[in-house]
Amino acid sequence: MSDILWPAGFVPGFTDNYVSNEVIVAGLTAAAVWPFLARPALWPSYYHNASDVEILDGKGPELTLGDRFFFRTFGFPVPARVVECVPPVDGQPARIAWHGWAGEEGAPDRLDVHHAWLIEDLSHGRVRILTQETQNGVPAREMAVAKPNPMINGHQDWLDGLISSARG
Repeated sequence: MSDILWPAGFVPGFTDNYVSNEVIVAGLTAAAVWPFLARPALWPSYYHNASDVEILDGKGPELTLGDRFFFRTFGFPVPARVVECVPPVDGQPARIAWHGWAGEEGAPDRLDVHHAWLIEDLSHGRVRILTQETQNGVPAREMAVAKPNPMINGHQDWLDGLISSARG
């Protein structure tokens, strides 16, 4: 199976926090899932932890490489930029990833994240959805030791809602 592509500075094991969630379900395709992930305006309809979503610079409704957008999640206002965007194509996984941040660059409370998604069709009518996130900064170190882990639980909610919406 395919892996997430990590940029320098965000490789798991070398960051302050890392989370990974994955599901494999039957009866869906990457093409059916993609619009619910690539159109951020839909996120609040199935994921309670996303709000105030806006694609900037008059772009949208679907994210493309380089797009800037904004949303609130986990109590943070997050401006973000799409750094990887490969829609579903037969024989290769769909990928989308963004760099998001909260706080001023260089500030002690700055949070930087790389959130990546991989959606891949598997044999026998199954689809695999993998989401992984790495984070750097003091807030990331705090979330890494929180019990229960808010990132693991939040991203599982996102996956569950994504699947439910794609099944429609």
